[in-house]
Amino acid sequence: MKRILIILLSCLALVSCENLTSMNVDPNNVTTTHPQLLLPDIAWNAFSDASTGPVHACRMQVKNDQISSEQTYTWTRGSFGDYANLRNVQKMEEEAQAIGSNAYIGLAEFFKAYFFYNLTMTFGDIPYSQALKGETEQVYTPVYDTQEQVFVGILHNLSTADSLLALDASVIDGDIIYGGDVSQWRKLVNSFRLKVLMSLSRRGTVGGMDVATEFAAVVAEKPLFESIDDDAKVVYEDKTGMRYPQYNSTMQSTEAYSDSTFVQRLVDRQDPRLFTFCQQTKNAQEAGLAVDDFTAYEGGDPIVTADRINAKVGEGKISKLNERFYFDAVNEPSIWLGYAEVQQILAEAVVRGWIAGNAQTYYENGVRASFEFYRTYCTDYAQYLSEDAVETYLDGELVDFAQATTNEERIALIIMQKYIAFFYQGGWTPYYEQLRTGYPGFRVSAGTDYPRRWMYPQSEYTNNAANVEAAITRQFGMGNDNISESTWQNE
Repeated sequence: MKRILIILLSCLALVSCENLTSMNVDPNNVTTTHPQLLLPDIAWNAFSDASTGPVHACRMQVKNDQISSEQTYTWTRGSFGDYANLRNVQKMEEEAQAIGSNAYIGLAEFFKAYFFYNLTMTFGDIPYSQALKGETEQVYTPVYDTQEQVFVGILHNLSTADSLLALDASVIDGDIIYGGDVSQWRKLVNSFRLKVLMSLSRRGTVGGMDVATEFAAVVAEKPLFESIDDDAKVVYEDKTGMRYPQYNSTMQSTEAYSDSTFVQRLVDRQDPRLFTFCQQTKNAQEAGLAVDDFTAYEGGDPIVTADRINAKVGEGKISKLNERFYFDAVNEPSIWLGYAEVQQILAEAVVRGWIAGNAQTYYENGVRASFEFYRTYCTDYAQYLSEDAVETYLDGELVDFAQATTNEERIALIIMQKYIAFFYQGGWTPYYEQLRTGYPGFRVSAGTDYPRRWMYPQSEYTNNAANVEAAITRQFGMGNDNISESTWQNE
């Protein structure tokens, strides 16, 4: 009897402990979650970008008040904010592993590649191999990997992502980019691999891998973007938290004017995309000039002072940013990587001898895709962007690929078309293209040059001084953390 009583009391104690444990779990502070709940925020942070910094630095837009450091090429320190995004990616990967989902693990590999690519393009050497080990291994002062090692890691992330996505055809819940279609994500992953490899065109190899050979293998063996329907883009909605980033921006509506060098390039090429980017000058509007009259558009010099730009504003001789950018809550989607860009990447690869094919066909397909995008999303201007209009445009003297007689001229044409299509699209890509190729060329003040990078955040000197200083010394020499130093990729 005594033994039975002891057993009963033991069972009761176990049940009580279990009940107490259950009662102490806060349902509003869960320790686990499904990766589908993390994916939307990660994707939005990655692809929703219509920031003003790149359009100032890339000579597309000027300000008439408090001219930005991007416009004057005087920026200093960059941000490590993408490491916060990477921690969310890491959490999504952990939750995906817990449920055994190859699709979400594959997406985690892709987003790791995405955010690390942004970081290394900004700074050069960065923490990579130890970057996400604070929670799991208590590594709070990670070493900096060389930029070459980072690129090797990024390419490995993307290869792994493709392999994992190929194993899992299930619908990806929480996918705001492709509606859960794994096949679309594979196209993006492999198209991004081409972009990363082309970023290394100044380097013959990376980690012992031949860049051109790897590029050709991806083209030959992997799915790639086939139309603008494949674009990696955020489509905005007129709902709280989902509107176009520049919507209702006072700065954009009152201080944003067109850059004269950008306007002139489109005028010289009789490029009707100009009408979607800029408004007519005040004088042109008052004179009743037609929307498609190229003389109705003019910009401000990006290297002069604000008072001189203001004087031009007062004279009615400068074009504002097209009002759709700040009056339309939906406007156009933000494309991070699109079919138009990928076609131009392929065109450049043919010119460089990396792949076989017809560079002119890729080039023209890229231009047609850009026109199609604006025809689709800027319907007020669709009549100027018709299929006939793009064919006429492609025959223009400064656009016709057949007129280029050297590879250097062909690459200049390709980069120019990528540049035009990047208006409020693609983030800093057109600036990085300038550093990589020397095209399209941006107006600078006498005695100045383009910054090559951003300085490391001050927080790194406070929290990770030994490692950041070692990285600076290795790359540029002791104490040379400045914006004029070239990183390994562009040496």
